[in-house]
Amino acid sequence: MMDNSVPVNKASGDKTMAILVHIGAIFFSWLAPLVVYLIKKGDADTFTTDNAREALNFQITVLIMYFVCFILSFVLIGLFLFWIVALANLILSIVAAVKASNGVVYSYPMTIRLIK
Repeated sequence: MMDNSVPVNKASGDKTMAILVHIGAIFFSWLAPLVVYLIKKGDADTFTTDNAREALNFQITVLIMYFVCFILSFVLIGLFLFWIVALANLILSIVAAVKASNGVVYSYPMTIRLIK
């Protein structure tokens, strides 16, 4: 199994903000990672910025998947796929938060990288 993560040694405050980015994405979708990304973008704190970028890219991808599920709901398969996307969002965001607590920038699988 290939691990899509990059280990980084970071201070406790950076880890806390990175964890909050991923947990905030569960509750506020793309808004929490966007706010943190815009605040931290110019700072020397690349750990939090990288985590916010990854979370933002993933949440934009999830939003696109929700839209596709909405379109597919007219043929009923989208209703089933919506729950799969929501469950994957929850699980992968928790995995990313745990990785961030270990000082690792987690790279979400199957993510469209719009923010570089």
